[in-house]
Amino acid sequence: MIRPLLSLGFLALVAVVLALGLGSVTVPLPEIWQVMQGEGSALNRALLLELRLPRTLAAFATGGLLAVAGALMQVLLRNPLADPYVLGLSGGAAVGALLAMLAGMGTILISGSAFAGALLATLLVFGLAHGTGSWTPSRLLLTGVVVAAGWGAVITLMLAITPSYKLPGMLYWLMGDVSYARTPWPALIVLVLSIVLIMPLARNLNVLARGPMQAAALGVSVRPLEWTIYLLASLLTATAVTTAGSIGFVGLIVPHMLRLVLGNDQRIILPASALVGGTLLVLADTLARTVIAPEQLPVGVITALLGVPTFLYLLHRSR
Repeated sequence: MIRPLLSLGFLALVAVVLALGLGSVTVPLPEIWQVMQGEGSALNRALLLELRLPRTLAAFATGGLLAVAGALMQVLLRNPLADPYVLGLSGGAAVGALLAMLAGMGTILISGSAFAGALLATLLVFGLAHGTGSWTPSRLLLTGVVVAAGWGAVITLMLAITPSYKLPGMLYWLMGDVSYARTPWPALIVLVLSIVLIMPLARNLNVLARGPMQAAALGVSVRPLEWTIYLLASLLTATAVTTAGSIGFVGLIVPHMLRLVLGNDQRIILPASALVGGTLLVLADTLARTVIAPEQLPVGVITALLGVPTFLYLLHRSR
C-alpha cells in the first residue's frame, strides 16, 4: 500500500520542480536548488518564492481538494460519474463566492460564502432527491444535474447584471485561474486535515461502497458517515472554488482512473487522489502558463481539453 503512494509522491515532487523551472523565463534546476537553500540571485528568489511557488502550491492544493471530493462522492453514490461539479456543489460555491465578491467582502468572507453555497447546494440536492421517500444514487445524480443547471442560470444572471468593470475578472475566475490565489496555505491545510480526518474512516467507506444495507448489517453507522461525507465534500469543494475558481474534470477523472489502476480500496484511493489530483493540476497550470507565453490561459480550459478525451478513453476501456 505504501509503495504506490511513494511513487505518486515522487511524481508530485517532479511536477512541482517542473512548474518552478518552466515559464516565460526558464530557471535551470541548479538555480532552483540554490534558491531553495537561501542563495541565488535576487531576481530568481523573487520569481520562484514570491510568484511561482505560491501559485504551484495553490494549484496542487486545489487539484487535491477536487480529487478527494470526487472520490468521496463516488463512494457515497456508488457511481463513477459523480463529482462536485456534476452534483451542483461547485455551482453553489461559485454563486456564494460571486455574491461575496460583488458585495466587496474580504477573502475570509468569500471563503465562508463559498462554503455556505456548497452546503446549501448539498442540502438542496439531497432534499429534492429524497422527496417523500428514500433517495437512490441514480435519482440523486439526476437531481444534482438539474440543480447544477439551475446554479449555472443564476451565475449567468449575476454576470448579466454585474458592472462592466468587474466582469472580466469574474469571467476569468469562473473559467478557473490559479493566478488569483492569494495564498496557498488555507487550501493546503484543509487538504491535509481532510485526509487526516477521513483516513480512519476508510475501512467503513470500503463497506459503504457495497451498499448502505450491507454496511448497516456489518455495524457501520450509515447516516452519520454519509453526513460526514456530505459536509467534508462541501468544505473541500468550497475551498477549491475559493482558491482557484471553477475547474472541472479533476474530481471526475482522477478517482475513476485510480480505481482502474489501484483497485477500490479507499485507504489507497483517497491519499492517491490527493497526490494525483494535485500533480495533474500543477502540470495543467504549467502548460497554461507556457503554451502561449507570455500570455496565460485559464487552467480550467486545459483541464477540460485534457479531461474530455481522457474520460472517454477510460469509459471505453472500462467497458
